[in-house]
Amino acid sequence: MSPVSRRRFLIGATGVGAVGAVAALGLPHATRRDDRPVALVHRGPATCSGCAESVANLLETAPTPLRAVYVGPDEEVDVTPESLAGATLYAQPGGGTVGPAWRRTRAYAPCLREWVQAGGTYLGFCLGAYLAGSDPGYRLFPGRVRQYIGTDDATVADTADTVVDVSWRGRPRHMFFQDGAAFAVPGGDWDAVGATVLARYPNETVAAVVTPYGNGRVGLVGPHPEADESWYRGPGLTNPDGIRFDLGHDLIGTALARP
Repeated sequence: MSPVSRRRFLIGATGVGAVGAVAALGLPHATRRDDRPVALVHRGPATCSGCAESVANLLETAPTPLRAVYVGPDEEVDVTPESLAGATLYAQPGGGTVGPAWRRTRAYAPCLREWVQAGGTYLGFCLGAYLAGSDPGYRLFPGRVRQYIGTDDATVADTADTVVDVSWRGRPRHMFFQDGAAFAVPGGDWDAVGATVLARYPNETVAAVVTPYGNGRVGLVGPHPEADESWYRGPGLTNPDGIRFDLGHDLIGTALARP
């Protein structure tokens, strides 16, 4: 779960609708109206270079687009009950290791739990998925979040950047992967927790899932559906499916849907 060190591609804040979004949050320099639902995207020391921007781009290009607002200790907006109250979705991107990231984000746990419980939507990508767990984490997921590479018969053996095979809604696909999470619930009974399992790794452990939390929803993914072409510049990194964002858009749509 170390940062994706080769990534250098950054999308500027104005490129993800920040002007309209800060208007919704009451900040002073907004100049135009933007009626898209607000998605808060955490950016800061708990995320890797470029990861927040890739998640923001994924959200803004979804079939029903959201407008991304970066939040964090060094942003104009931090994660507070007030900022969450104006948002439809909160996204925690990938980043470093769980321990240091948790120390930087654990102050957000009470307000995030309360907000999701009341009907908000949490999206966790890689590290953000680990942080949805409870060892340590926000305690938003009703089971165990662990490293895929530590599961039986895992097809990836180390933490290097790679491409992993998954079955997404029963169809074979390939995704960028770097020490991503796998998910489990007691007894393997996903129906009992009201889950929608979106993807599985080749060893049948779950790679992407959406679960309820109170009146809200929690969407988690171990691989990186937000990965753009800049993520594949390392030696031997090729996605046989091409650079596509439909899996990430499916995750977003499923997490935002309500029964």
